[in-house]
Amino acid sequence: MSNPEILEQRVERLEARLAEVEAVQAIHKLKSRYGQLLDARYNEQGVVPREELERIANAVTALFTEDASWDGGAGLGLCRGHEAIRKRFLEPALKFSWHYFVKPHIEVNGDRATGTWDILAPCTSRRDRPMWMSGYEDDEYVKQDGVWLHQSMKLSLVFMAPHDRGWAPKKAGGSYGAASASST
Repeated sequence: MSNPEILEQRVERLEARLAEVEAVQAIHKLKSRYGQLLDARYNEQGVVPREELERIANAVTALFTEDASWDGGAGLGLCRGHEAIRKRFLEPALKFSWHYFVKPHIEVNGDRATGTWDILAPCTSRRDRPMWMSGYEDDEYVKQDGVWLHQSMKLSLVFMAPHDRGWAPKKAGGSYGAASASST
């Protein structure tokens, strides 16, 4: 093999690696934008006014493919397609939430990718109860016209617990089993 052929193969491998890194970075930005928009639905008084909520719901919907699915589980439902997703985000289920998407695991295969993200969200129920929500989201992404979009998103809830009682299971004596700060 000649030096130009070796160099050409090396450049092709570097370009493939760079394309994967750029895809992962674009997916990180996509998920970050999704979280920012979800959180923008709330202000100090609770849910933002309808006009602002409509703008946000439209922006969230634009992060999904036309035929995408959004699955929030038993509590939030399944939406298929832009209009159903838009309607879902016009009706927040909470008075407040703040989404932290962490520990991403993203696998890219050309113009398709999968991702799993852990989620932690302090939130306030419609009855003004502070809660902790934790779970993970399994996502599928597709690159359309040079832009990465959500093809599907499925939330799996690990726990939804009242802030004042924590998330540890109850012990036989009736108290929650969270370790005290002095014992850790």
